[in-house]
Amino acid sequence: MPPVRPAPMQQPRYQPVRQRLRWVASPPPGAWPQRREPVAERYSGPPSYPVPPRWGFPNLVWRRPTAVPGTASGEITAGERLQVIKRSLLPVLWTFAALALAASASEIWRYVLLVQSRDSALSTSVVTVSDGFVVTTGLLTTILSLLPSGLTVWWLLVARHAAADASGETPPRRQWQVLTFVLAPVVNLIMVLPVVAELEHAVLRRTRETRPKPSRLVFLWWGVWVINWVLLGLVIVWRFRDGVQALADGVVLVALTDLAAAGLAVVTALLVKRMSGLLSPVSEKRLRLLRVLKVDGAPDPDRRERPASSVR
Repeated sequence: MPPVRPAPMQQPRYQPVRQRLRWVASPPPGAWPQRREPVAERYSGPPSYPVPPRWGFPNLVWRRPTAVPGTASGEITAGERLQVIKRSLLPVLWTFAALALAASASEIWRYVLLVQSRDSALSTSVVTVSDGFVVTTGLLTTILSLLPSGLTVWWLLVARHAAADASGETPPRRQWQVLTFVLAPVVNLIMVLPVVAELEHAVLRRTRETRPKPSRLVFLWWGVWVINWVLLGLVIVWRFRDGVQALADGVVLVALTDLAAAGLAVVTALLVKRMSGLLSPVSEKRLRLLRVLKVDGAPDPDRRERPASSVR
């Protein structure tokens, strides 16, 4: 049997690769007319009208361009609300301080009359005027003390939000905690200091990692705050005592309490003005434009040598 030879392997046929070509026809240069450049007109002076023109800007009052109703841009921010409260609070505080000083002066006058009555009789008209002065200033000071107290607490709450918006951090305490620490008797003697110190810490844009360090103004305000509440408590307790000497001592305590209230109003006004000023933008009236007139001792600037081929 003859040997079987293997069949030869078939070579694959070569198929040429067809490249896709894209013919693009473009006009030769100069086929299209060139675009003429506009000729600048000569200035012939300002415009003139045969009659006064009737067009113009609408007769509207000034308003914010971003105050669009129904959008977030129309809302009043905490910083803007703080400035409005400050403009109302400062006159009220100064007025209350003046009334408290007048009430203290009336009590001192009454005490002087009490001392004089030990040796001689007093005039009826002088005593009547003194009593009317004491009653009027005392009632006005007691009634009007509610207005600066309420405005100050409102300013404190709004200032916390304004400081938080400026620093980009949330307030360290909740609103009900702040109200409790400020309004609760006996508790507010101590806890009001950390509340005001935290507000000053946020107003100065300090980080939350650093510990609040109250300034001298805050410590002074807290000291007057404590003295005012202690004297007020003594006056209430002293009312239950009997005797001529107790009444005379009560007059002195009321005069000191009125002085402390006036001092508290003054220090509160200074504190409100300082913190509100730090939270408000800098006014243009407080900026001064400066210009350089002369420079002494400055080194000469480095200049490259001019090439010989330059025209100048």
